[in-house]
This record gives sequence, C-alpha cells and structure tokens, in this order.
Amino acid sequence: MSTVRIPPVLRENTGGSRTVDVAGNTVAEALDDLFGKHPALRDRVTEEGQLSHFINVYVNDRDVRYRDGLETAVGTADTIILLPAMAGGFR
Repeated sequence: MSTVRIPPVLRENTGGSRTVDVAGNTVAEALDDLFGKHPALRDRVTEEGQLSHFINVYVNDRDVRYRDGLETAVGTADTIILLPAMAGGFR
C-alpha cells in the first residue's frame, strides 16, 4: 500500500487523519481507493471527475504533472501528497 498525506485543510474529510494507506498501482488508482474510504474528499479534490486545478499532487516530492500525471506509477514505499494551491500574496 502507498500512503497519502492529507493536508490540514482536508483532514476534516478524513476524520482528522494525517495519512491514509491506499491500494493501487497508479496515482489514479490510489486516489480512487482514497475516495472509496473517504467519499467527501472526492468533491474537495476533483471537479467534474477530473483532478481540480487547485490541487497539486506529488509522489515522493515530485510533481506528477512533470511525470505521467495521474498514471504515474506508485509502489508500497511511495508517499502521495495532496497539496491545495494557496491564493493571495503580499500587499
């Protein structure tokens, strides 16, 4: 199983869990397993069945957008990180 790290802003949807162990050979499969365990996350992480533009996904600190996207392979020692984009700046 891989591990998904849940950021503080999404932990209310996982009962406060910081991490969730998931099954799957790709990021897409791992996220499907995550959403099966915590259905409320699906609406927070996806839009119309696609990964939200406001969620960045990393596998072992490498952005999946620069790898194989949601088809990026994951293994038992891998950590998937969901990182919501932050808006705002200095004034």
